[in-house]
Amino acid sequence: MMQETPQSEFEEGFVEAAGARIHYLHSGSGRPMLLLHGLVGSSRNWRNNLDGLAQHASVYAIDLVNMGKSQRVGKLDPGLRAAAHRIVAVMDALELTEADIVAHSHGGAIALMLAALYPERVRRLILFAPANPYSRSGDPIVHTYSTSWGGLLARMLPYFPVRMQRHALGEIYGGADCVVDSCLHEIVHGLRDPVTLRHVLRTVRCWFSERAKLKAALRRVRIPTLLVWGDRDFTVSLTSAVKLKRKLRGSELIVLPGVGHASFEETPEQANRIVLEWLERHPWSTQRSRLALPGVPLASVPVTSRNRNGATTGMRHLTPGT
Repeated sequence: MMQETPQSEFEEGFVEAAGARIHYLHSGSGRPMLLLHGLVGSSRNWRNNLDGLAQHASVYAIDLVNMGKSQRVGKLDPGLRAAAHRIVAVMDALELTEADIVAHSHGGAIALMLAALYPERVRRLILFAPANPYSRSGDPIVHTYSTSWGGLLARMLPYFPVRMQRHALGEIYGGADCVVDSCLHEIVHGLRDPVTLRHVLRTVRCWFSERAKLKAALRRVRIPTLLVWGDRDFTVSLTSAVKLKRKLRGSELIVLPGVGHASFEETPEQANRIVLEWLERHPWSTQRSRLALPGVPLASVPVTSRNRNGATTGMRHLTPGT
C-alpha cells in the first residue's frame, strides 16, 4: 500500500464552460498551470502535488466533465478533439490565456490533442504516462471492456471486495503495492455513477479510432514536452514512451524505476521535483517560435526492469543529461 503525503491546502470552485458546470481546485499564484487527470479520475488525484507545485505557479486541477464533482452530461462526445475543445472552454472561463499543462494517462492524450489544435494556449507539456498511439499494452483491456461482457464487469467491479479491486488495479498499475488508496477510491467512486460509467465505456469503445486521430495530430505538436514514466507501468508501455519521445521534437523522457502507472500519486514529492526542475530548465519566452525548442541530451543509465511476469525487459532508465 502506498503512503500518502499530508493533505494539501487549496480552494475549490466551479465555472460554467462547454455547457457544463466544471469543478476545480486552485492553489498558489504566478504562472498558470493546469492539471488534467486520467480516465475515471478527478482533480483530487493531484491533491498531494498541489502544495509543492503551488509554491511556484498558480495551479488549477480540474474535474473533466462527467468526472469528480463536475456536472454529468449524457451522450457527451468522448473523442479527444471534443475533450480538447472543452479544455479551452474551461481555460476561457478561468481567464487563462495560456498555461503549462500537466496531465496523466488519458488526460495526457487530451493534452497532446490540445497542443496540436491550440498551440497558442499551451506553454509547455508535462505528461505522466500519457495514452498514446504507440502503446499496445492496454489493447486487451480495451477489447475486453468494449464487449457487452466487459460492460457488465465494469458495472460489477465497484462492488467487489476492496482486496479484489486492488488486485485488479494492480494488474494495470504495476502491482497492488503501486495502487494509492486515493486512486482506488476515485476509480471505484467514479464507476458507481451510471453517467460516468457510460462515458468511460464510450471512451474505451472509440479508443482505437481516436488513437489513429492522435497519431495524425502529433506531427503538429511543437511544444517543449517532458515525458515521465514508471518502469512498472503495464497500462501504457514504456516502449511506447521511447517512440513517442522520438515523434515529439524537443521532448525529454524520465523513467522512474520501481514505479507504476501513476507516478505523480505514488511518489508525489519526487514528481513535483522533476516537474519544477524541468520547467526551470525550459523557461518560456513570449517570443518563442512555433517550432520545437532544442531538447536537452539524455543520458542512459542501465537498470533492471521487469514485466508483469517478472522477466527482465532490458529497458533503460533515462535521466536528463548534465
